[in-house]
Amino acid sequence: MAGKNKKQEELEQQVAELTADLQRTRADFENYRKRGEQEKTAARSAGQSAAILKLLPVIDNIERAITHTPEDLKDHKWAIGIGGLVKNLEKSLEALNLRRIDAGKGVEFNPDIHEAIQFDEDAEGESEVIESELQAGYTLNGQAIRPAMVKVTRQ
Repeated sequence: MAGKNKKQEELEQQVAELTADLQRTRADFENYRKRGEQEKTAARSAGQSAAILKLLPVIDNIERAITHTPEDLKDHKWAIGIGGLVKNLEKSLEALNLRRIDAGKGVEFNPDIHEAIQFDEDAEGESEVIESELQAGYTLNGQAIRPAMVKVTRQ
């Protein structure tokens, strides 16, 4: 009978080792699956960001063109239609979680989302604020993909 107990102990030890191996394999697979999902999400986000960065100069040019619409054309149906197209484009980009960075006059300068291109050296004051926006900046999914180029002053 002692032989059976030894054999039974060996089998129980084998079962315990195989169970531990199976648990490690399951954990490794779960980690692999999670890593794969993270990599897919990162790749999708990088692709979206790259595509949007290529569109931003086009958006900049459209905004400049609208800003410089001659006075005699401001009420023309064509100019009004172009303005409507820009609003549609902005809504589409917002649906992709693209947001324009607030860089209006008086907004506190934040080097994480604003790039100071000009600085008013003569201004006096404690805090640095934006005097004017030179180029729009954008965030995608809450991350800055292009900082707003601004002129900074003190107040």
